[in-house]
Amino acid sequence: MAKKKEKAFDPYIFYTTLTLVVIGVIMVFSSSFVQAKFKMQDPYFFLRRNMIWAVLGFFAMIFTSKVDYKRLEKLGNTLGLVTLILLIIVITPLGININGAQRWIGVGGLTIMPSEVAKFTSIILVSKIIKNKQDKNGNIVGAAIPCLLISGTFFGLIVKQPDLSTGGSIIMTTLVMLFVAGLSMKVVFAMLGAGVGLLGVLIAIAPYRLKRLVSFIDPFKDPTGAGYQVIQSLYALGSGGLFGLGLGRSRQKFFYIPEPQNDFIFAIIGEEMGYIGCIFVLLLFLFLIYRCIRIAINAPDVYSAMLVTGITAQIGIQVMINVAVATSSMPVTGIPLPFISYGGNSLAIFMAAIGVVLNVSRHVKLDGS
Repeated sequence: MAKKKEKAFDPYIFYTTLTLVVIGVIMVFSSSFVQAKFKMQDPYFFLRRNMIWAVLGFFAMIFTSKVDYKRLEKLGNTLGLVTLILLIIVITPLGININGAQRWIGVGGLTIMPSEVAKFTSIILVSKIIKNKQDKNGNIVGAAIPCLLISGTFFGLIVKQPDLSTGGSIIMTTLVMLFVAGLSMKVVFAMLGAGVGLLGVLIAIAPYRLKRLVSFIDPFKDPTGAGYQVIQSLYALGSGGLFGLGLGRSRQKFFYIPEPQNDFIFAIIGEEMGYIGCIFVLLLFLFLIYRCIRIAINAPDVYSAMLVTGITAQIGIQVMINVAVATSSMPVTGIPLPFISYGGNSLAIFMAAIGVVLNVSRHVKLDGS
């Protein structure tokens, strides 16, 4: 008997992701080599590490694209427990503190961020809860509390690092998934209101957050303090003009923007590749999100639809926050640009998540649209 031919995954998602990763590798090197040469005595320090994670991410993406996504549902509780343990370990003396933030755990010569793992573990668990609730009675309201309990637990542990933006993105992704699953807009707005109240409490506990919150409105009021990074980012974007200064010719990466390969890499793209380069990158993200939404709409079951929805929402939320911060459209907060910012395991996990989307796409009728 002839072996059944394996159905192909969505090539548009696959190649768009690879294009973004290649752009990321190039821009990480371009933005980091000056500071890497000075700080690490090795201009290729960040490039080499980023390429290692990109290769690992590629194999992870291929692996998750072939392994049945339904296995994630069975492994959900185990993954949740492992993630919880990692988040607790990172805030103990075993965690690694860099620049006042304790977000990493050392594994051999590499470091991992448990908060990046938590982003996608929460998506797996929330998808499982929504699927189980809808299978029982079709009432999504009953899923809201356990879903928010899981994401809220991850949020609380991540804020302790401290990392409010990553924790907040997990909550926002959960709300998007609940809304898509059928939760009424009134309930979603009520939850958002509760989130704003919680933010107020967190600001009261740590006043430095208030300074960050208001600095983006007029960063020039504190040009050497809270407004410094935003001002340098705006200088980079402004000097790039329409076509940019040229690849590798950024001026702001010469110690004006701290760690330009990370959260403010979009500013370096704007400076070197101009408005055209920025639009091109954003169009790639828009196309990727569009294709992922099509997969979610046509997914074969509730669980796979929620998985793809959550992954798509996480990518979209991070892109919006990162670009908004770089353009001084919202308060400064540290969150990487997916597939592009230097971020080690963040890149590999995002690529593995896209592999899950590709896996689901094998069960969806593809077309050329």
